[in-house]
Amino acid sequence: MVHAKPACRPGPRRRIARIADLAGLLLRTGLLFSGRPLRAPRQVRALRRWGTTLAGLTVANAVREPDRPALIDDRGALSFAELDDRTGRLAAGLRPDVPRPRVGVLCRNHRGMAETLIACGKNGAEVLLLNTGFGVGQLRAVLAELRVDVLVADAEFASALAAVPSELRRRVLWTGEGADAGDGPGGPTLEEVIDETAEARRTPPPIAGRTIVLTSGTTGQPRGALLSPNPGPWALASLASRLPLRARQTAIIEAPLFHTWGLAALQMALAMRSAVVLHRRFDPVRTLRAVSEHRDAVLFAVPVMLQRIMELPEPVLRGCDASRLRMVAVSGAPLPGDLAVRFMDVFGDTLYNVYGSTETAWVSIAGPKELRAHPDTAGRPPRSTSVAILDPAGGRVPDGAIGRIHVANEALFEGYTSGEPPRIRDGRLSTGDVGHFGPDGLLFVDGREDGLVVSGGEKVVPRQVEDAIARMPGVLEVAVAGVPDAAWGQRLAAYVVPRRGARLTADAVRRHVRDQVAAYAVPRDVHFVPELPRNATGKVVPRWLDPARPREVRSEGQVSWPHAAP
Repeated sequence: MVHAKPACRPGPRRRIARIADLAGLLLRTGLLFSGRPLRAPRQVRALRRWGTTLAGLTVANAVREPDRPALIDDRGALSFAELDDRTGRLAAGLRPDVPRPRVGVLCRNHRGMAETLIACGKNGAEVLLLNTGFGVGQLRAVLAELRVDVLVADAEFASALAAVPSELRRRVLWTGEGADAGDGPGGPTLEEVIDETAEARRTPPPIAGRTIVLTSGTTGQPRGALLSPNPGPWALASLASRLPLRARQTAIIEAPLFHTWGLAALQMALAMRSAVVLHRRFDPVRTLRAVSEHRDAVLFAVPVMLQRIMELPEPVLRGCDASRLRMVAVSGAPLPGDLAVRFMDVFGDTLYNVYGSTETAWVSIAGPKELRAHPDTAGRPPRSTSVAILDPAGGRVPDGAIGRIHVANEALFEGYTSGEPPRIRDGRLSTGDVGHFGPDGLLFVDGREDGLVVSGGEKVVPRQVEDAIARMPGVLEVAVAGVPDAAWGQRLAAYVVPRRGARLTADAVRRHVRDQVAAYAVPRDVHFVPELPRNATGKVVPRWLDPARPREVRSEGQVSWPHAAP
């Protein structure tokens, strides 16, 4: 296994800086004095014993504020004491009788998903987070490579699991109602395991189990990335230096928990002793209702969710009481066009764009002022984060020049499960993206390293063309990619989703790009499509854009947005 994190211990200056960061976190966020401060010493002892894992945060919160709401989903609310008790019993009943167990999780956002993650932390099991957008082929391939001892799944995936060889799903537990024996592999439900286990696990495991997150796979097969289960308080301090996180808020997490951003949101929410609101499927109207109903609400989402919210009728948008909304934090994909400004015009200056990756966690954060001035910026690095733009030889490029983005922070991943070495230069890990620094020090992400298009010797950044087309009246959303060309090597192709009733032509799109960007950036192919192919995290998958590919190939893992309840 090749590790991305340096093995050296921090020096005296770094240790002093860490203490200052931690003090700032406790005072700025209100963690120290809010909610029964006399119980703070007991909470600290629990954290020292369990660590800052999801399990440790749950135990510590139950000590500090046992009756405070911890989790709210479609089935109701659980207090921190109830969540601690239920996950302790689930940990005792879930653990396989093997030295280093691995639990696969194929779930949407609900208590069963969160409780499984916490229970695995309590018994030291390694967690494999499976993408709910996987087709049978990808699911079989991932389970064949990363074999699990137990699989926890929603019943809706029973038919897909039935097509997976039994040796790859040795034991299956179901969330919710479970699955009929005829639909898939039999097994008890999580609720049955919890009810039948009288004694909860109360001691920390000797070794904390890691989490395996699968990279999104927009350009190929997903890879398993190993994340540390115990990030420590300094990771939270770094994020809180740029995000307005406060103790005891209500965190509405719409980003999928199987994705790095959703998992990070859950970690931050528990660390802040916030009540976590989960919805099994994203519905923009229900999200706005949750924002209106909960005090001091913070929303964690992916950009396509904001797009779907902004597509709602004007009376629905005006009917949302956003006065209690403290923060909307998005990550996982670029903010297209002027979406950031349009969203803030309706919901106030509460939007924060977090740029990062599975391997690097965060890189930079753009706040409302920066997004109003530059809607396409990725912002600035938070505290204790170093970002460099490098050329292929590893040298720094001048400000304004495009190069490869490298980062060092408190939460770099531990390595790939395959043993593939991460790309590191001078202690900084490559994000796989190219970008540049503007004259005011803001970071701009121009796309993937393999996404730049060279057409007739000219380098074209598809993101710039996408943003220009997205601002056209009548355009709902757009994706731009390079396609092979016999004469020019590559040419640009635009895939445009028109708004209902809009009259758009390919020539109008080309004229707009020529006027707004450059003549060499004009897409020679303009396809008008009913929707863009997205995976379960809302990212457009370039390899699914080609309309000439067979439908069954293009639809493998594709998800319609928003997720509509069946």
